[in-house]
Amino acid sequence: MSREVEKLNRRLLRARDAIDRAYAEPLDVRAVAAVAHMSPAHFSRCFRAAFGETPHRYLQRRRIERSMFRLRETGRSVTEVCADVGFASLGTFSRTFRAIVGQTPSEYRRGHGPVVVPGCVQMANVRPRSSSFGEAPDGPARLA
Repeated sequence: MSREVEKLNRRLLRARDAIDRAYAEPLDVRAVAAVAHMSPAHFSRCFRAAFGETPHRYLQRRRIERSMFRLRETGRSVTEVCADVGFASLGTFSRTFRAIVGQTPSEYRRGHGPVVVPGCVQMANVRPRSSSFGEAPDGPARLA
């Protein structure tokens, strides 16, 4: 990979990270392109070539991903979630949500409650894999 391509990729990643950090704020291509030190048109072309979608579509998808979490894990209304993730219009939010997820936000919430993990599974995942307390290591036991 040439040095120029590497620099371009680094600038695009920096811009994508800026979108991820500020997804709930009003963003436009001009502001994100400034993070990458590019013109808006050139930035849009390069972003799509690198990530397979336009900056606007990426932002919408990130907002919908965050709204899916909020719909599952909080009791906030659909309208509140819409505003939380940066959509100005409930209609646009619902239409975009359905286009990406395949369900309306209300249907999604009804079918996807909070993720409840039993305590025994949580404890097993928190426990260190290797132990200095004389326990057998993970895997099949071997006799010498």
